[in-house]
Amino acid sequence: MAVVKILHTSDWHIGRTFHGADLLAEQEAVLGHLACVVEEENVDVVLVSGDVYDRAVPSAEAVRIATAAMTRLREAGAELVITPGNHDSAARLGAFAGFAAAGGLHLRTTIAGLAEPVLLRDEHGPVAIYGIPYLEPEPARHALGVPEARGHTGVLTEAMTRIRADLAGRDAGIRSVVLAHAFVTGGAASESERTIAVGGVEQVPGSVFDGVDYVALGHLHGPQRLAEHLRYSGSPLAYSFSEARQRKSVWLAELGAEGLAEVRRHELPVPRPLATVEGELAGLLADPELTAVEQSYLSVTLIDRVRPLDAMRKLRERFPFAVHLDWRPAGGGPASPRYAEAVRGRGDEEITKNFLADTRGAPPNDREADLLSRALESAGKAEATGERAGESE
Repeated sequence: MAVVKILHTSDWHIGRTFHGADLLAEQEAVLGHLACVVEEENVDVVLVSGDVYDRAVPSAEAVRIATAAMTRLREAGAELVITPGNHDSAARLGAFAGFAAAGGLHLRTTIAGLAEPVLLRDEHGPVAIYGIPYLEPEPARHALGVPEARGHTGVLTEAMTRIRADLAGRDAGIRSVVLAHAFVTGGAASESERTIAVGGVEQVPGSVFDGVDYVALGHLHGPQRLAEHLRYSGSPLAYSFSEARQRKSVWLAELGAEGLAEVRRHELPVPRPLATVEGELAGLLADPELTAVEQSYLSVTLIDRVRPLDAMRKLRERFPFAVHLDWRPAGGGPASPRYAEAVRGRGDEEITKNFLADTRGAPPNDREADLLSRALESAGKAEATGERAGESE
């Protein structure tokens, strides 16, 4: 090969749902697109920097989709280097790693193997690709033999020390790439990442990764450039409404004779867009301008003075992919007194009616008030019967 061409992706989170909606079809579609990019761009190696799955024990269907995606990438001509993230089980992801490597799938899932690179070669010489699995600080510091290390910075510093030592023993001028799953200072988080904070500290300085030509980061879900050689690819799909404006993408990097030669961004298709709307229920259901978001995953904020009954069902008649509903009455509701003040001097029936009025913005109607009265009366009789039974024992 003339130069090594890299596709950097991460945070597939296969098996994740979106406010209860199944995303497997969308995940399969966008991961299939990556194989097209590999073919069109003549990519040599695909890097997946953690969180292949959304949970440590993925479903059979999630495993099927991941296997199909990896197979298509290999058939498109690329080798793969994959590391686990904080959502993955490193042991499960790394099963049969030795056999997989023979077929071009390199699973770097162990601490012991983090300084053992995948070696590629182009006309300029060798390229060493190192995969650092997600390092949980407490067990990792003991596994790395540095019990004095503290937090993510401490264990990643030791991991990079081992990688630099391995590089120092190889050919002069060897080019290097590192995969890591971490929260690097300067990165912007979204609402869909699981915190990896330890003792209140989860961020590590970018300087930890100095000395290599390209660092393929995973964990944060928005594509980001922290330095020319230090980047997050982000997740291929949006996993929270805080990501609605992100342009999901992958990085395409080339290594020349002197190191990193070029990095380009390739935007990914959006199988189903995200949108947010706000207004009164009747207006949202009738507004012709909302036709454009009828097939989007939708977050709805209702501002009706009284909380509408059965609002989600009514919304889904027009917006079948409405997945999130909030109610914030226009002008805000009256300030609620503290609990002790709200119940002082009031009977059960008045307290119950006031609770209903506070939670939906309107007092119970005559039918609801009758039901509440009968329910409280029935509960009172049951309590009295239980007390008499207890006295007779």
